[in-house]
Amino acid sequence: MELVDALRGFALFGLFLIHMTEFYELYWANPVGGPVHEVVFGLFAGKSYALFALCFGLSFHIIMDRAAGRGVDFSGRFAWRLTILFALGYLHGLIYRGDILTILAAFGLTLLLFNRIGNNWILIAIAGVCFLQPQHFFYTASAIEGAGWANQPPAYWSDPSIQTFVSGSFGDVLAVNLMDGNLQKVGFYWATGRMEQIIGLFLIGLVLGRIEFFRRPEAFLLERRVALGGLILLAVSLDRMLPWLTTMVPETHGPMARVWFTMGVTNIVDNAFMFIQVLVFVEAWRGVGKTLLGVLAPAGRMTLTLYVGQSLVFVPIFYGFGLGLYDDLSQVEALLFGLAAFAAQLIGARLWYRWFRYGPLEWLWRAATYTTLKVPFAKARPAA
Repeated sequence: MELVDALRGFALFGLFLIHMTEFYELYWANPVGGPVHEVVFGLFAGKSYALFALCFGLSFHIIMDRAAGRGVDFSGRFAWRLTILFALGYLHGLIYRGDILTILAAFGLTLLLFNRIGNNWILIAIAGVCFLQPQHFFYTASAIEGAGWANQPPAYWSDPSIQTFVSGSFGDVLAVNLMDGNLQKVGFYWATGRMEQIIGLFLIGLVLGRIEFFRRPEAFLLERRVALGGLILLAVSLDRMLPWLTTMVPETHGPMARVWFTMGVTNIVDNAFMFIQVLVFVEAWRGVGKTLLGVLAPAGRMTLTLYVGQSLVFVPIFYGFGLGLYDDLSQVEALLFGLAAFAAQLIGARLWYRWFRYGPLEWLWRAATYTTLKVPFAKARPAA
């Protein structure tokens, strides 16, 4: 489905611009804000990673459904596929701590359990609970009641690893990311509520795959537009009301109650805006819109290769062990650099697929999944 490939390419685009404008995390060594930061993070922060998770659940359904059509139970091999992805993500995380592959792979195992639930409404209900951020509102209530643990700031607020990335050697970066970097990342995903969000997004992706939402977009025209209107109302209303709602949370034992509450509501708003982006994208996928958005499809088919490749190229450009340009470029320059680099990736991906069936890491992942090197890589050349 070219639409899904293009949507995945859009998620990769947003995530890449975030990484570029935060200099692959080094922005947080001395955050200064500014209009570029506000625009890029407003459009993509908390949304592009969520779209990745949504597409992950959708891809799970496609893989399992195709296997079932051949009369094959793919559950065991899918678990092995996730194990390979986790290993790739861990290796990638040695260079760039912000890797999301290990998180997606670990939580992807839950899809094997949820896929046994045939009733889509039950899956939607579970996803809804995840989106309502019960963790953060439990933290909020606990902080209001004076629980000591709830009134402590999350561990990721103090990040000693960042100085290693700023000035450490390549060996120092590897040593930090071998264990501490991963623990810091897991702590971030836990404290920000992204773990429960990911499960909810997996489930929505699974349901959308089951009902063929992207395969038959014309069949859901009314539902899409009703959902779009409702989500816009929800997202804009909550976003505008958040400052007022936050003042209603007492600070009897410190500011953390309001912090947890703000995180929870912000996550709801971000997820709503992500779904708005998806619905607008699908709505635009007609006529000239398909022509314009379709340029993202080759990158979407090569997401794994490009996602890892971006880090391998740009981490040494920004980090201290390489060129150390994180403090020499403005966010405007980094954004322009990122736009040009992504345009080059789009051209490269399109040219690549003229001769090859899969991206390099996509082929490796597929070959390792089936434990064979006989997976076709190059396209057959027409006879003279």
